Amino acid sequence: MHRVIIIEDDPMVAAINRRYVDDTFGFEVEAVFQNGAEALEYLRSHDVPLLILDYYMPIMNGVEFVDRLHGMGKAPAIIMVTSSSDAQTVCQMFSRGIMDYLVKPFEYDRFRTALERFLQTLGRWNESGGELKQEDIDRVFSTSSLPSTSAASSGPPQILAKGLNECTMDMIRCFLRRHKATPLTSEEIAEQVHLSRITVRRYMNYMVDTHEILSTIDYQTGGRPSIKYQYQ
Repeated sequence: MHRVIIIEDDPMVAAINRRYVDDTFGFEVEAVFQNGAEALEYLRSHDVPLLILDYYMPIMNGVEFVDRLHGMGKAPAIIMVTSSSDAQTVCQMFSRGIMDYLVKPFEYDRFRTALERFLQTLGRWNESGGELKQEDIDRVFSTSSLPSTSAASSGPPQILAKGLNECTMDMIRCFLRRHKATPLTSEEIAEQVHLSRITVRRYMNYMVDTHEILSTIDYQTGGRPSIKYQYQ
């Protein structure tokens, strides 16, 4: 039986998560906490293989919780269950090694899929045992649950140019898709995704070169012309 901890400050959501866990064969809820501080205190002396974690919580958010958890030398599997769906938050959480990310509201089938992914990954680690060969590692990561923001683009996966980060690319790409109808300057994009203008320009140049976005020159600025970008 796989023990689960739920960290959720909304009692109704916590109750739903608990029912979903209890309804899935092979899992049981060991404890429920309303904030990350209480959960961290419990985890100091208890090893639990799986956490169901909300992002917005009292005392600390999901990023702060995971950073403190890892600082304690603990690395259980984590499934995020949250209303936060902005690209930056998703990117931050996946960069910290979470297993899956569920956006509220969701159905039981999606929740069960997350638990099944946990079982698949755990099973592959156990099958591999001891020291891993490259093919063993590849088999484990074949169940990877990285965000699929780039999946909608056609063609084979792109290999990014040196110095570009896939997670940052996904965050910018997601923002541009949400604003398809509006041509934007690199300064406007940088302000919204909280990156430097120089960084955004590098990604814009790459996406123009790979024909993922269009660039136009706006001469109607009343001064120096500006380059605007728009997702195709």
